[in-house]
Amino acid sequence: MKPIRSSVTILTKLNKKKIFKHIELCGRICYKSENKINNDSFNNFIRNLISRKHESVIEHFSVSVKFICDRGVSHEIVRHRIASYSQESTRYCNYFNSGLVFVVPRKFSKNTHEYRIWFDSCMQCEKSYINMIKIGLTPESARSVLNNSLKTELIMTANLREWRHFLKLRTSKNAHPEIKILSLELLERFKNKLPIVFDDIKADSA
Repeated sequence: MKPIRSSVTILTKLNKKKIFKHIELCGRICYKSENKINNDSFNNFIRNLISRKHESVIEHFSVSVKFICDRGVSHEIVRHRIASYSQESTRYCNYFNSGLVFVVPRKFSKNTHEYRIWFDSCMQCEKSYINMIKIGLTPESARSVLNNSLKTELIMTANLREWRHFLKLRTSKNAHPEIKILSLELLERFKNKLPIVFDDIKADSA
């Protein structure tokens, strides 16, 4: 058994100027104002789009993000409907030789009582899974003994408008604690890469 921490990675290469100029070109079709495009006109144009909530225009660019998280968190993620998903399948992946990987809840510190309870539970899951494979059961049957801490890898691809929606929800005070941590990390990276689109999102620190 291998315990790991959750993580998030932006897979799409984000060339800020190229993306923003593409969005500006798409948006100016609405107003037939293509003649106003210059080297940095996208800055004010996109800010105005967002301030007026004309966010359909930013749907013209999509980003793929890789989450490494537990199965419970993945169930939160896939509730977002305007997106495409590819996820590691416990039905087809056989973990008999590689061993199982579990995601440690961020609030559990190593060498604490709660960590030991969690660790022992995951060890029992792994033992039961391996025994079921040994007696000839398929991975899709053996997976029934696995818990929500099992690691999964998930790719989510969504347009920029949906990422704004995702981050507003998943960084709020009511968000699940584990997904909130990942979403706060992702929001900071989006703000760094595509500031005009994400700067106005204020995460709830509670």
